[in-house]
Amino acid sequence: MQMQTNLVGRLRNTSLPTTCGLLPLFEAVVNSIHSVEEAAIPLDKGVVRIEILRKPKQNILFEDPKKKKGPDAHEEITGFKISDNGIGFTNSNLESFKTLDTERKIAKGGRGIGRLLWLKAFKSVHVSSIFEEEGKCNRRLFHFTPASGVSNESKDVLVEKQPNETIVHLDDFEAKYRDNCRKTLKAIGESVLEHCLWYFVRKGGSPKITIFDDGEPLELDDLYDQTMHSSAVPDSLKINGILFELIHVKLRSNSLLTHGIAFCADNRLVTEEKIEGKIPGLYGRLSDEKGDFVYECYVSSTFLDEAKRPERTGFDISDSNEPLFLSTPLGLPQIRSAILEKASVHLSKYLEANLQNSRERVDKFVSQKAPRYRPIMGRIPEGSLYIDPSVSDKDLDLALHKQLFEIESQLLAEGHDIMKPAEAENATDYRKRLADYLSKAEDIKRSDLANYVSHRKVVLDLLGHAIQRTSNGSYAREDLIHNLIMPMRNTSSDVLLDSCNLWLVDERLAFHDFLASDKTLKSMPITGCDDTTEPDLCSLCVFDNPILVSEGTKLPLASIVVIEIKKPMRNDAAAGEDDDPIEQAIGYLNRIRKGEVTTSKGRPIPESLEIPGFCYVLALLRRFQWNQ
Repeated sequence: MQMQTNLVGRLRNTSLPTTCGLLPLFEAVVNSIHSVEEAAIPLDKGVVRIEILRKPKQNILFEDPKKKKGPDAHEEITGFKISDNGIGFTNSNLESFKTLDTERKIAKGGRGIGRLLWLKAFKSVHVSSIFEEEGKCNRRLFHFTPASGVSNESKDVLVEKQPNETIVHLDDFEAKYRDNCRKTLKAIGESVLEHCLWYFVRKGGSPKITIFDDGEPLELDDLYDQTMHSSAVPDSLKINGILFELIHVKLRSNSLLTHGIAFCADNRLVTEEKIEGKIPGLYGRLSDEKGDFVYECYVSSTFLDEAKRPERTGFDISDSNEPLFLSTPLGLPQIRSAILEKASVHLSKYLEANLQNSRERVDKFVSQKAPRYRPIMGRIPEGSLYIDPSVSDKDLDLALHKQLFEIESQLLAEGHDIMKPAEAENATDYRKRLADYLSKAEDIKRSDLANYVSHRKVVLDLLGHAIQRTSNGSYAREDLIHNLIMPMRNTSSDVLLDSCNLWLVDERLAFHDFLASDKTLKSMPITGCDDTTEPDLCSLCVFDNPILVSEGTKLPLASIVVIEIKKPMRNDAAAGEDDDPIEQAIGYLNRIRKGEVTTSKGRPIPESLEIPGFCYVLALLRRFQWNQ
């Protein structure tokens, strides 16, 4: 018994992303190209016309007044009209059209799915076809809708012979596809050309394709001539015994095109991948004796023909190189890698200038702004250092840091293995492996030291800038300098030591038990004090490790550090704790000593009045008088 097909259900199970709203148009154009080929007429005599159908202008009066107007505004697209002088809807072609998933045109890549895409993006399709069959000139008309399939079919024999012409109306463009597709004549033309470029670069060429928008024509041959930089170069490669045909194409750079790989199946474009940055030196425009160009590699293979999805929106090929996850003999990474290698060889002479500029950019950045990477430059794979010279310092730093991280990760793994010789490893090989490990470790240490010194230089530059007079004659607020040393209103429990620059005052502050920034004495767990005044910085250092001392030496168990920061060039300093920064610092110290001083964990520190105290005042004062 023959199985029935539910067209509505079949459409529901057919995928068409909203970003692919022009794909039904592309399918109709390719069908027209195939129809011209079947008519057995020379391709240069074949004609394909595309008309962009837009909402009548009088309807614009009733549109939302807030809708965009001006030179970039375009009347809403309602559909497309595609006509050709191909073989037409003969009896056999109509029967094939009515049969879903037909294999009649499988040799040309037809899978009987394209017309389903018409009904995914358009509510109805109307077809008129004049063709010759059995020596008679015929006209066939029919509608194609989701609810009725092929309906209102009629066929008449014409008295007078007329040229073959098939017209397909794609009507009532669905809003979700219409709103996401390109809208101008040139943009739609570029999209059609991009999708059908295979037919232009192949041997034999393409029929004459013209797009009309409100009477304005756009010849795709002219657009192709403007886009094509030079002749296409055929090439091929084998991957695991599977043949892939390549066509290397140089296209004039424009807003639409970027360097890429175009994967084709059954003589049609299926997907494209951008490859900028995936080949060393491949970024921006390339140049030859004829000018700038963008590179495109068209790839076809019987393997791709068999692996394409029915809707031609991708391939059922695993994107993994792991044999366990491969559903096909090849994974996309294998295919992609082999194509990129071929493309790299083809483009090698055009990439030399880019490679030189890239090396100079990296060398200049490392020597002037990021010396931390200098020790490891020789360990970074050469291809990983080729970047777009226009990249920002931030992105370049991130790229180099990624390489540093990978080297450090390798070093960590090698460190675990280096502790024991491998089985059957002789002493000479082990010593060599150990020497390589130590050499790499030494480079990492030098990188860390360079980063340490570089970071401190940046901080000192910031401090130097902060104490200078600004363009409006004022000086930076003291909180700017304060936050540079340590974030305000925090304690050592709130922030990481790396976010502080305590070394600007004293390196020894890094070895504190507790440190508070802009906190009240009462809130500090070390003071036992009810005073609510706030020292800028207050630190307790506890010496609780055994230290060898000579007999009779009394070891101080702790020390207190108080730091007071003042705005540069203040002129209001005077005697008294309210206005004298030195007296302020000593006052804080005395209050802490009088309380019950404890460690941050609550351990009492005996003889708190005798705890050594260190007071720092950071200030550039215009006028200051201190009564000792």
